[in-house]
Formats: sequence, C-alpha cells, structure tokens
Amino acid sequence: MAKAKNKLVMPFLKWVGGKRQLMSEIEPLMPSKISTYYEPFIGGGAVFLAQQPKKAVINDYNAELINVYKVVRDNVEELIEDLATHRNESDYFYSVRVQDRQEGFDQLSELKRASRVIYLNKTCFNGLYRVNSSGEFNTPFGRYKSPNIVNETVLRAVSNYLNNNDIALLSGDFEDALKGIRKGAFVYLDPPYDPVSKSSNFTGYVEGGFDSNQQERLRDICIKLNDKGVNFLLSNSATPFIKDLYKDFEIIEVDAKRYINSVASKRGSVSEVLVRNYE
Repeated sequence: MAKAKNKLVMPFLKWVGGKRQLMSEIEPLMPSKISTYYEPFIGGGAVFLAQQPKKAVINDYNAELINVYKVVRDNVEELIEDLATHRNESDYFYSVRVQDRQEGFDQLSELKRASRVIYLNKTCFNGLYRVNSSGEFNTPFGRYKSPNIVNETVLRAVSNYLNNNDIALLSGDFEDALKGIRKGAFVYLDPPYDPVSKSSNFTGYVEGGFDSNQQERLRDICIKLNDKGVNFLLSNSATPFIKDLYKDFEIIEVDAKRYINSVASKRGSVSEVLVRNYE
C-alpha cells in the first residue's frame, strides 16, 4: 500500500507559472509506476511536492533557488529563525534587494542567501521572481499588509520530506540533469514558456532567458527520452510554435489561470498545453 502523502508538503515560494492550480489536470496524467522522478526545471516545485516521490533528481539553472531547497533540507530551524528577523518595510526591502549588486554578496552564507530569496519572494510585487541580464533581482516592493514570510509548518514538512527520501538537488543545464536516465524513470518538464506575444515575453528567472533555440533543444531531448522508452510530461504555452514542435506527441490543451502580470487586465485564463509520450 502506498504511503499517504503529507498535505503540508507544498510549495513555500510563489513562482511564475506555478502549477498548483493545474494539478487537477496534471495528476490524472501521471504514470502509476515511476522508478526515479526527474524535474529539470523545478521552480516552485508544485508537481514534485504534490507527488512526493521516494527517489528524484531535481534541478534548476537558478543556483539561488536550488540553494534555498538545500538550506530547507539541511538547516530549516536556523532558516526559520533568520526569516523572522526580516521586516516588511520598503526601505528595508530595497536594502536586501540591492545586496546582489554589492561587493561581498558571494561571501554571504548559504543560509543568509536562502533567507534573502524567500523574504524577497514573499514581499516583492506579485511574487515575481525576476532577474536582469546581470543576474540581479529587480522586482519592486509589493506593499502587502502581512505577507507570510515565515511559513514554519510548511518549511518543516518539506525539510522532513527531503531528508527522508532519496532526492538529488542539482543546479545546471536541463540536459545535464537527465544524464544517465533509464527506462522506468519519469520526467516532468516545466520550462520557461514560449511567449504568447512579444509583450508577454518573461524568461527572467535567470540571466540569459530561454529562447526558441532552447525550446527546440528541449524538444530534441524529448525525442531522445522517447527513443529510450522514458515517459515524459511537458507543460508550455499553447502557441503555434510549441504545437508544431511537439506535433508527433499527444498534445492536451488546458486553461490555466495566470495571476502574475504587471497589467491587471491581462491576468486571467490562458491556454496551455500538456504534452506526453505515453498513455
């Protein structure tokens, strides 16, 4: 009998394109048997934390994000203590935000860096994790009355899950995260989305972005996975470009609610695709 999942194991960060509100579409598509779960673009980890696999390889190109997961796993109590020292004030927010532009930032401890990311994520405008071309966090202050900066219960639950299962945490290119993958494994792919329009182009999770060449490289990796007999499920925007890239696989179109946009009138339901190579 499968071990019951802990409902407190859930995302502790807001994330652009987070999948929490699409779980009712995604979960029925998950394979019943998975030897090792892979997620090369972990982001906020909604699908991973909902599935709670016993063995997984988790990756993100954003090294600051992976550092947060590592500190939650290895040092959650000190992290909770440090988070409690932050203040929900504009001047303080900008003093923390500017740290990655200052000399000595790379000398900050892993704990302090993780605390900074969570604090900025919970207090910045719309929970929009965004960096500029130099890799510097540049989202403005959010002016929330009482943001949940210290979510102790969830942080402890995620820490406990990461410690009691075989979870590898990597930070690098998505292709490298899949090296050595074998038949029986499962890959969930949630890359930065192909922009629906030029004005909606958001790929600022890390410097450099994710352009059409990267989308094509990802499609090529999916073909290799398929050739190896590895099941994959991929999310992306329902653009003609993406639909054409994955025309040889099953494409399921779904409606998703998107709440992160600087223009309130542009938030709402958008079409996305779920692509898979299995039944």
